[in-house]
Amino acid sequence: MALAGTRLADDGGGKTGEGLFDRALLVPFAVVCSMFFMWAITNNFNDILIKQFQKALELSRMQSGLVQTAFYFGYFTVALPAGWVMTRLGYRNGLLIGLGLYAAGAFLFWPAAEVRVFGFFLAALYIIAAGLAFLETAANPLITVMGPAGTAAQRLNFAQSFNGFGAFIAPFIGGAMMFSGVEHTPAELAAMTPGQVDAYRATEAHAIQMPYFGLGLLVLLLALVVWLTRFPPMDEETAGDASAAPGIPASSMLRRAVIAQFFYIGAQVVIWSYFINFAQDLVGVGEMRAAHLLGYSLMAFMAGRFTGTALMRFVEPARLLVIFGLIAALLCGVAMAATGWAAVIALGLTSFFMSIMFPTIFALGIAGLGAKTKLGSSLIIMAIIGGAVFPPLVGLIADKAHSLQLGMAVPLASFVVVAAFGLSALGKSETGA
Repeated sequence: MALAGTRLADDGGGKTGEGLFDRALLVPFAVVCSMFFMWAITNNFNDILIKQFQKALELSRMQSGLVQTAFYFGYFTVALPAGWVMTRLGYRNGLLIGLGLYAAGAFLFWPAAEVRVFGFFLAALYIIAAGLAFLETAANPLITVMGPAGTAAQRLNFAQSFNGFGAFIAPFIGGAMMFSGVEHTPAELAAMTPGQVDAYRATEAHAIQMPYFGLGLLVLLLALVVWLTRFPPMDEETAGDASAAPGIPASSMLRRAVIAQFFYIGAQVVIWSYFINFAQDLVGVGEMRAAHLLGYSLMAFMAGRFTGTALMRFVEPARLLVIFGLIAALLCGVAMAATGWAAVIALGLTSFFMSIMFPTIFALGIAGLGAKTKLGSSLIIMAIIGGAVFPPLVGLIADKAHSLQLGMAVPLASFVVVAAFGLSALGKSETGA
């Protein structure tokens, strides 16, 4: 597979001979790819935070699921304004604004841990997500135009592979830095004095501070790199002049992509958010071992990104989306029906088949939007609100039914929706409609 090349004529199929990206854009391409890595870190730190907040702030599973509600609500409310801002200021300034918000939210974790107020943490997460809305609204369409249109989905899957790498290492880093390995049972907590309980919870809350402070510094460094990078005029021109074509894009494929992305993100966030709890419930492992199991699952996600990128040289992206969606749904069914390690492994394997879903849905949804690409991109990013809606719902099911396995019916149904979107896109490509 060619990793670099010159722009070639688009034959619409992404076949051999088309470069994956324009060699002249190597530096900005690498800088934008780093964004995918950075937002994966904070996205998957949330999976560690959910378990950590259950200890530090004495939260139920439904309450801890509000971590994802605050986070993805930030995406939903800011994505469209981010698109409008970038029609005025451009992609590069959009990246700088996003990185600034990301760093500000990360730094707020320090005072939030001092006061141990859940709402303070949620506000910090909202600000981080607002920054990520800018980053994703800019980075995803930028990647699609940095090479031949025929390889846009393949190129976006390649760039998203760096997101997969960040997702893979985040549970190992977050688990090592935040988890103490101390998990008191309700009986043990009841036997402790109020002062001892308070000291325990304070220690667990303070464990969150340094990881996020370090993350904020790293994001500021990346902002400096973006500021120093010369982005070529094409990153603004290829998508067209949005001011010349105002209004929401009227595309049936875009509408279907928004719906599919809503359900996909909801499924992904549910599985990763509750995977640690799921593993502990089903096989009785400790929090550190469960975090490592999540890391292995996300390693499969990263492998799926690279594998999917390679497969798209031979299989249409829409067709591969259908296949992967149906397999992921089947694995959720196994996770619901099986017991012990079989259920945990099945749920973990869904990550491999989720790997291509976001970038493929995104690329198919914005294809052919031209001058309205930025606003179309914003609408698909807004669909990430699915990650805010589904986790509390599954947490409520788990709390009421005392079973996370039953809650896996939610991602199962969601993957069926993703497969249906793939079928609709496949039908459109075959008819040429």
